[in-house]
Amino acid sequence: MLSANKMTSLERRAIAGLSSIMSLRMIGLFMVLPVFSLYAHQLKGSTPTLVGLAMGIYGLSQALFQIPFGALSDRYGRKPVIVAGLLIFSIGSLVAGFAHSIFFMILGRALQGIGAVGSTIMALLADLTRENQRTKAMAVTGMTIGFSFSTAMLLGPLLTRWLPVSSLFFLAVLFGLAGIFVLFTSVPAPLNTHWHRDTEPELHSFFKLLVAPELAKLNCGIFILHAIFTASFVALPVSLKQFAGLESSRQWEIYLPALLGAFIVSLVCIGMAERKQQVKPYFIGGITTLALAELLIWLTPYSLALAVTGICLFFTGFSLLEAFLPSLISRAAPAARKGSALGIYSCAQFLGIFTGGVLGGWLFGHFGFSGVYFFCTALALFWLLPAFFMQPPRYLVTQMWRIYPPMQPHWDTIAAKLQGIPGMVETTYIAEDSTAYLKMERKTLQHPDFIRLKEQLQSE
Repeated sequence: MLSANKMTSLERRAIAGLSSIMSLRMIGLFMVLPVFSLYAHQLKGSTPTLVGLAMGIYGLSQALFQIPFGALSDRYGRKPVIVAGLLIFSIGSLVAGFAHSIFFMILGRALQGIGAVGSTIMALLADLTRENQRTKAMAVTGMTIGFSFSTAMLLGPLLTRWLPVSSLFFLAVLFGLAGIFVLFTSVPAPLNTHWHRDTEPELHSFFKLLVAPELAKLNCGIFILHAIFTASFVALPVSLKQFAGLESSRQWEIYLPALLGAFIVSLVCIGMAERKQQVKPYFIGGITTLALAELLIWLTPYSLALAVTGICLFFTGFSLLEAFLPSLISRAAPAARKGSALGIYSCAQFLGIFTGGVLGGWLFGHFGFSGVYFFCTALALFWLLPAFFMQPPRYLVTQMWRIYPPMQPHWDTIAAKLQGIPGMVETTYIAEDSTAYLKMERKTLQHPDFIRLKEQLQSE
C-alpha cells in the first residue's frame, strides 16, 4: 500500500519535468544579464536609459501577462498555454538575437517576458500533485529556480569566451523549444484541470491582500531587492571592464568565486535562521549586507580584490533575501489566499526588475556609476526601516481538509471545536471548494482533540 507521505512516480515525473522547463526558461532569460549592458551599449540608437529599459522591460511584460496566462490555462488547458508562452519566449529571443538596434532589442526582451508561463507551470504542478505533497513539490521547484539562476550568471560570461553575445539569445531559443519537448515527453497529462486557491491568484481578494500591512512590507521588499539587483547590473559589467580591465568574456572569473562563497554563506545562515527560529535578525542582516556590498563596489572600483569581496557580499545578501521572502509571504498570507498573496508578490518582483532597469539606466546616463550605486545603497538603507518593524514570523503549519457533503451544514460547529484547540490560529471554509484551510502551531497536530476531529471527518 502506498504511503500518503510518499510521492507517486507520476508526481516525481511531474516535478522533474516541470522543474526542468522552469530551469531552461530561467537560464535562457538570465544568462545574458551579466554581459547585457556591455553588449547593448554597442547597438544602434542606444542610450543608457534605453539600455536600462531593454534590460528591465521583460519584468513589466511578465508582470502584465502572468495572471492572464493563468486564467487562459484554466479555460483552454495548461499545456497549450505553456506551449504558447514558450513559443513567444523563443520568438522574443530570436528577435533579440538578430537585433542591431536598441529598439528591436527592447521588442525582443518584451516578448521574452510576455511568455510568462511560470504561474501556469505552477498550476499544472498543482494539478499533478496531491495536496499533502504540494509543499514539497513547490520547494523542489524553488530550489531548481535558485540553482538555475546561479548557473545562468556563470554560463553567460563563460560562453562569451567562444560565442558572441547575440548567440546567447539563440541558445535561449533552443532552450524554449527544448522546454516544449520536455513538456510533451516527460510531463504527464493531468486527469482534470481546476483552479487551485493555494497556488493561483484570485482577483477579488487582491486589494485586501495588497494593503495588508505585513504582506505590504514583504512585497515592498521583493520590489526593492529586484530593483537593486537589476540597477546594479546596468553598471557592474561596465565598471568591471572600465576599472578592473575585465572584458565580458573574463568576468565569470569574478562571478564564480563570488557565487560559490555566497552559496556557502547563505546556506549556513538560512540553516541557522530556521533551526533557531530567528529569521528576522538574519533577514535584516541580509539587507545590511546588500547595502555594504553596494558601498564597497561603489567606493573601491580600482581594487579587484575588494570588487570580488563586494560582489560576494552582494550575492550573499541577495541569496539570503531571495530565499527568505517567499517563505515569509507564505507564512504571513491567509491560508485560503496563499495563491493570491504569491501572485501579488510575483508582480512586485517583476515590477522591481522593470523599475530597476529603467532608473538604473537613467541614473547611469546622467550621474555615472556613482548615481547607480548611491541609488542602490539608499534603497537598501530605506528598506531597513520597514524590515526593522516587521513582525517576526510565526512557525505555523497549514492543512487543507476536504469537507464532505454530510458535514458541510455543520461547519460552524466544527470550526468552533477547532478554534477551541490550543495553538489553532486560523480556520477558513470555502464553500465552493468544499475545503477548509487551517493554520496552526506544529504541536496542535498532536493534540488529541485535533486527531479525534480529523479522524471523525475522514470517516464520514
